[in-house]
Formats: sequence, C-alpha cells, structure tokens
Amino acid sequence: MTKPQHISGLGEIAEKYDTILCDVWGVIHNGRKAFEPACEALVKFREAGGTVVLITNAPVPKQQVISYFRPMGVPDAVFDDCVSSGDATRDELSRRRDEKIWRLGVDSGWERDKFLYEGLDLNFASPEDAETVLCVGLEDEKKDDPEAYREELKLGAKRGLPMICANPDIKVRVGDQLIWCAGALAAIYEEEGGKVIYPGKPHEPIYRLSLARAAEIGGKAPESVLCIGDSPATDMRGAADQGFDGLYVGTGLAEHGNDFESELEVLLSEYDAEARWAMPALRW
Repeated sequence: MTKPQHISGLGEIAEKYDTILCDVWGVIHNGRKAFEPACEALVKFREAGGTVVLITNAPVPKQQVISYFRPMGVPDAVFDDCVSSGDATRDELSRRRDEKIWRLGVDSGWERDKFLYEGLDLNFASPEDAETVLCVGLEDEKKDDPEAYREELKLGAKRGLPMICANPDIKVRVGDQLIWCAGALAAIYEEEGGKVIYPGKPHEPIYRLSLARAAEIGGKAPESVLCIGDSPATDMRGAADQGFDGLYVGTGLAEHGNDFESELEVLLSEYDAEARWAMPALRW
C-alpha cells in the first residue's frame, strides 16, 4: 500500500486537477456548522478555474442537501453542483416503478423522506408482498441499534429480495455524535445472504452522475479529478476504484489524536484503502 503524501493545504496540489469531487458531511460541515477553512479552499479552487461537484451519500435529492448549507454557513460559491446518493437512488428507483417495494427505515413515512420518492409513483407494499427492499436508514437513527433489525432483515434476505441502499455510509458525524446510517443495515442484509444495490459511494453510479454534471459545467469531460473525503471505506475506496486521486481529511468519522500520520496509516490499512494525499483538515 502506497503511503499518502501529507500536505499543508489544497493550494499545494490544486494545479494538478481541473475537477474536484468533494464529500460534504465531515469535510465542509459537521451537520451543525460549516468548516470555514474548507469552504474557503474550495472557493479558491473555483476562482482559479476549477470545477467543484459535491458528492454525498445523503439519501435525499441534492435540493434538500443544499437547503441546509446557508443556515450552517456554507457559501454558494463553494460548489458548482451537487450529486447525492438520493439522486442516484431515484435513478435506480425510476426503473422499478412496476415492482412492489418494501420501504425500510427512517420512520417509513413521507414526512421526512418524501423527496426521495416524490414524482416516481412507486408501489409500496408490505414485507410479505414486496419484490424489492428500499433501505433509507434506521427508524430512530440516534437510539436504534442496527442489530435490532436483523430478524426483520432476514425475512427479505430469505426471500431473495434485492435491497437498494439509499445511503452506503455506516455512520455519519452530527456535531460531536456519530449516528447510524442505512449502510449498517445493508451490511447485516449481506451477512444474511441478501443482495444489496448501492447507488452511492464507493460505487460507480454516483460517480457517473457526478462526472456527467462536471462535464456539463466545464463544457468537456474532466481530465484530472481529485476526490476529497473523510471516509476510507467510501471516499478513498471510491476514488481508487474509479482511477482518481484521493485526498483524505481528518475532520469527519475518525477521532485523530496528535500523531495524525501514523494513525491514518493504520486507519487506511484497516479498510484496505489508499489515499494519494492527506491533511488533518481541508484548507487552502
């Protein structure tokens, strides 16, 4: 495994890339407030002529992701466009309008997640009648334990139902708290023998959509792409799988101490992931 090269700022390497695909949660904000130096770094990259597409595993369309930016202090000038796992999931669901879908997690209602399904005219059904499982998250993401869902998940796996996982993340940081995501349930589903379709990172669909957006913005296909993120399992592995350089930043999932370099090597090794570059927090 190649060791990442540690840099002090994005400005050191910015000239190497024309496009950045940047993670959102844990990189430019923590779910409560913006990381100002990170936002400034992306603004400067764009001012120098680069394209920034935010790429997030949030299980909602990009309009909902963006709607939280201003209240947290994320400026509009940070990005050119945004692509979410919700966008990629809607693309997958649009091809399954004739199927009966078991909607699992995050209150299983329209109040919170209607934007994921709105306008698709999906046919929702009970677990017993369903042909596909749509996993959005845990019903109570702060209090529930994914293991409590194992018996329920066994029902779908035993029937051979494919699961669409709207958010491949296992956990995400909200303020100073880590909360479970849909990926934790998908992992159990796979342990029980079920098949999971992941539209989000580190899988190809969300990168395909992101690159298409970048090409529309720049008027041509990106030639040199840098992926920035805080997750070895999704951001860094996804970058490597797509053949892009990865920049790992330590402001998200992992709790890093004083020896960032050594800790990062261990972390990447645990996930069998690589990063071309690394820094404790994104800044210019």
